[in-house]
Amino acid sequence: MLGLILVLLLVLLLFGLGFAVKVLWWIGVVVLAVWLLGFLARGTTSTGSRGRWYRW
Repeated sequence: MLGLILVLLLVLLLFGLGFAVKVLWWIGVVVLAVWLLGFLARGTTSTGSRGRWYRW
């Protein structure tokens, strides 16, 4: 009985981990798309040149 419980816990852990990794991949793709849009649509400075693409 203990073996069955351990196997079920392992399956639940792996399923939860797989779901979390899939969600994190989608979040990463969305963040990358937003970053690329910001990179492409960045504003210009008063001299007409484009500013730095990073904020730090």
